[in-house]
Amino acid sequence: MNTVERIEAGEDVTTRQGEVLDAVLSLLVEGAALTMSAVARRASCSKETLYKWFGDRDGLLRATVQWQASRVRAGNYERQKLDATALRESLEQFAANWLSVITSRTSIALNRVAIADAGSGKSNLGAIVLENGRFAIGERLKPLLEDAREAGLLHFDDAEEAFRTFFGLAGRDVQIRALLGETLVLSKQDIARDAALVTRQFFALYGASQLPVKAG
Repeated sequence: MNTVERIEAGEDVTTRQGEVLDAVLSLLVEGAALTMSAVARRASCSKETLYKWFGDRDGLLRATVQWQASRVRAGNYERQKLDATALRESLEQFAANWLSVITSRTSIALNRVAIADAGSGKSNLGAIVLENGRFAIGERLKPLLEDAREAGLLHFDDAEEAFRTFFGLAGRDVQIRALLGETLVLSKQDIARDAALVTRQFFALYGASQLPVKAG
């Protein structure tokens, strides 16, 4: 199992592999050409090691996107004990993680390169970001939404539609503003406040009852 397959299976990368992925992200932030040679130089490793771990350039890019997107999770909850409080906490954590990721310098740089490459046809990065970013994140949250529906906490007909609503409420215009060069500085407090607001708005649309307010 190579590194890409391990990340897809939810396994952690090694410290050394994480350093390689950090090297990819640093090159993207700098706007440098992203070749296997450039990554090998920046990460102080051989190209042979990169090919062994990631297969090829697309595999390396896929692992980088997956690693970045793996930070966006819906929290831990017990399916049999899912209640309104656990649902609120999980949705708030997802929204906060998502906002933190999309406003990071590395995510902005990665998405800018992906958009440019998608328009030029030079690589598969656009498709890789879409498949392993937005689509993968959706598959990560939809089970929570479906479990909440089964528990009588949410009402919706289609999980994908419900996810897209939550995703839109969480992202708003933040990502496009960041991609177009606006400097957005969101503190942890700002993100936590926005995540709570997003969750209340989502529950107003799909909730079966009043969402409990966080204590304190």
